[in-house]
Amino acid sequence: MSILTARTCLSLVAAVTVSLSILSPQTATRADTPAAQQPATITSIDTRVRYRTVEIDGIKLFYREAGPANAPVVVLLHGFPASSFMYRDLMEHLAGKFRVVAPDYPGFGYSDAPSIQAFPYSFERLADIIEKFTDQLGLNQYSLYMQDFGGPVGFRLACRHPERVSSLIIQNANAYEEGLPDSFWRPARTLWQDPSQANFDKIREAAMSDHALEWNYTHGVKEPARISPDSWVLQRTLVNRPGNKDIMLALLYDYRANLSQYARWHEYFHKHQPPTLIVWGKNDIIFPAEGARAYLQDLPRAELHLLDTGHFALEDKGDEIARLMLNFFDRTLPRR
Repeated sequence: MSILTARTCLSLVAAVTVSLSILSPQTATRADTPAAQQPATITSIDTRVRYRTVEIDGIKLFYREAGPANAPVVVLLHGFPASSFMYRDLMEHLAGKFRVVAPDYPGFGYSDAPSIQAFPYSFERLADIIEKFTDQLGLNQYSLYMQDFGGPVGFRLACRHPERVSSLIIQNANAYEEGLPDSFWRPARTLWQDPSQANFDKIREAAMSDHALEWNYTHGVKEPARISPDSWVLQRTLVNRPGNKDIMLALLYDYRANLSQYARWHEYFHKHQPPTLIVWGKNDIIFPAEGARAYLQDLPRAELHLLDTGHFALEDKGDEIARLMLNFFDRTLPRR
């Protein structure tokens, strides 16, 4: 290459460089300027779960909480014999847009478990505790997610304070006679009619043996290997604490009182027509799909999804349920 040609090339490079700096001044920032030294700040929402306790009527109530304090609230009410642990993954899915709060009832999870002599274990009393819990946390407006035992607790809250309920998410939580098949509930009905020691002993074994606790999570699931044993091993540990099976039996016996509340709950549904999403494990033997469809009698605009799984649907279909919830909330909750 001649000296003249080289000089010409260098001149062209310099001209292009000057032109680019004029057209895009941001690309000409010197490497030693503060803007170049410090990367741009990325704002993100902290979705990590916090683990807290609050005292209600002398009982330490454990709860999990995640999401922005000023976001719409979702209260997650767990089933039997579970705890807020069942919502561990769902909370992270929702916490980007919602304040999610999941308490453990007295006698469950990491909450205090006073003896049956010291605390009257009934669904009415559990609803009292959770109502005071929402009051203490200042939860004046919320959506309710209810599974299993969460239904009798949550529907009592909704009837007491319909103005507070933004929407209902119902997952294998029964409110109709159609959802209590005799094929599963016969031993419980026998106990309700005859609360003898022999009948209590039968329920104790049928509902809380190691096999029964595992079965709760795996029945109706196409691929049981997908279900982590952490859930039933944790439940086994907690249920086997001294006196805890007596607590569970007291509530299983009190479950009979929920049937007399059905008409009141149906009246609430019919009168207030809360936006409702029903996500139901259709292979559940405890609360079969007939119980899910029955809600449409009183909530004809409810959105019903029957999922190919069992009683604890979140363990198998958690991602799908989260997507359905986010879509439902986007269409039904008022924007802030």
